[in-house]
Amino acid sequence: MNRYLQAAQEIAQEAGRLLVDEFRKPRQISYKAGVDIVTQADHRSEEFIVERLATLFPQHSVVAEEGGGQQQDSEFTWYVDPLDGTTNFAHSYPVFAVSLALVQGAGIVAGVVHDPMREETFSAALGEGAWLNQKKLSVSKIERLQESLLSTGFP
Repeated sequence: MNRYLQAAQEIAQEAGRLLVDEFRKPRQISYKAGVDIVTQADHRSEEFIVERLATLFPQHSVVAEEGGGQQQDSEFTWYVDPLDGTTNFAHSYPVFAVSLALVQGAGIVAGVVHDPMREETFSAALGEGAWLNQKKLSVSKIERLQESLLSTGFP
């Protein structure tokens, strides 16, 4: 596993533990615009993630959803959603995640989505495939759409 993917997994899992702790507390909800909400948990998770990325990769840029990132003159940029599923979280619906991705130039190098409530970490790295925790993922062997499971989600 490359060092970027390993770091992203560790950071996402640590941020996930922080979110689980926040999930047990009363919510502090603010509105960014219209129905776009943000919670104290978004801010705490983002602060943690941005700080860890800056420590491990000080030359990399970080674009974070709540604006806590850092711009560097770098070919590497981290994209951070510190609480992916804020609406669910704010309504005590336990389906949310921490999402991180690293881009080099125009190509994605690594990505992680960690669901702390189910302790599931989906990850992928360029040339290394995709994983759920320690199990390698593969494409379904089902060939016909009508025999498959298909789901969608709309906010």
